[in-house]
Amino acid sequence: QVQLVESGGGLVQAGGSLRLSCAASRSIGSMFMGWYRQAPGKQREAVASITSTEDTNYADSVKGRFSISRDGAKNTIYLQMSSLKPEDTAVYYCKARWWGSEYWGQGTQVTVSS
Repeated sequence: QVQLVESGGGLVQAGGSLRLSCAASRSIGSMFMGWYRQAPGKQREAVASITSTEDTNYADSVKGRFSISRDGAKNTIYLQMSSLKPEDTAVYYCKARWWGSEYWGQGTQVTVSS
């Protein structure tokens, strides 16, 4: 079992920045991890992912603005978000994939005002 706890969400003006954190309850060394988001009335979508070897992947809508990273010593991944836009407003979720199972955090709200 893996518990994930996100933090760092909040209200920010367009053009601003936020850093989200996702702390895992156990070592993330062998986990595939990612960030997803879900806006009101929309389906959950993948935002960014990072493998155990630190290969990263981004949705086209966030490339060049968001950066995902991991800190194995802290069992935490991060999502640095810059140049935020109102359309980035959503609940952001952390996901871990480990030994064939998937685990989700409870989500953190990000609201970008215009």
